[in-house]
Amino acid sequence: MIQFSSILKALNSLTISKSFLKLVALTITATSLTLFLIHPAPALEVQFTPSNPRLGDTIDLRVNSPSQPTVSFDGQVYPAFPRGTGLWQVLVPTTPLDAPGTKNLVINDRSTEKRIAVQLGNRDFATQRLWIPGSDEPPVDEYEFDRVDEFKALVTPERHWRGALLRPTSGDVTSVYGVRRYYNGVFAEDYYHRGVDYGAGTGTPVIAPAAGRISLVGRENQRFNIHGNTVGIDHGQGLLSIMLHLSRIDVKEGDFVQAGQVIGAVGATGAVTGPHLHWGLSVHGKAIDPVPWREGDFN
Repeated sequence: MIQFSSILKALNSLTISKSFLKLVALTITATSLTLFLIHPAPALEVQFTPSNPRLGDTIDLRVNSPSQPTVSFDGQVYPAFPRGTGLWQVLVPTTPLDAPGTKNLVINDRSTEKRIAVQLGNRDFATQRLWIPGSDEPPVDEYEFDRVDEFKALVTPERHWRGALLRPTSGDVTSVYGVRRYYNGVFAEDYYHRGVDYGAGTGTPVIAPAAGRISLVGRENQRFNIHGNTVGIDHGQGLLSIMLHLSRIDVKEGDFVQAGQVIGAVGATGAVTGPHLHWGLSVHGKAIDPVPWREGDFN
């Protein structure tokens, strides 16, 4: 027969066991909190090149973070793309229209925020003075500018470029990036030469400076009165090339081209005074200096 004293003893033992379990749980919680306080989330590691950027440069930002960071420069947010486990790349464009000086770079990966004051240096850009009689102004059709703006807004997820970009054609450089202009004596506040011009004869081959998707083809006889025959290449992740004034186009929209593949030929179509190639390079919709992309490595 079960003794009442045995039952009472068992209940007392059960009560002690529950109290002990509560004590263990509290100990574990306190220990976890202590470990969290001793080992906080790792600080963001941020590097960027060039270390002393100037107007027209593309700032190549690398962030070590376990999660995709949000990055803003001078108040504008730019996307981060993976470059390996825990490593992210952000391309930040600058142009001659930006004001030089201190810019706020803010990186946030949901657990940590880092703020860096970046000094954006000034740069002396050449100027030109042009006199254009009203009767000589080429007809402007918003259609071609809308098409080009739509192309420059592309940011596709896959990266197609590898290493330094190729020179797109032969011939001497006849106009460099960033040249500012006076038209009929009035300074054009929002104008700068958005690329590099190569003086080469009509028919000289033009190649793709990097692999990519042909995402724009415009023709002079289809309302591209200013740009002339045009080819736009999407190199991926916001990097885009545009080739203007071509005499011949050898590709169509949707084609994928490899670096060095011929896409057309130098010409004098559109608003030009002679045959040449205009190569424009843009990052996230802003026309940047192509030269660092030919000399450096943005991999």
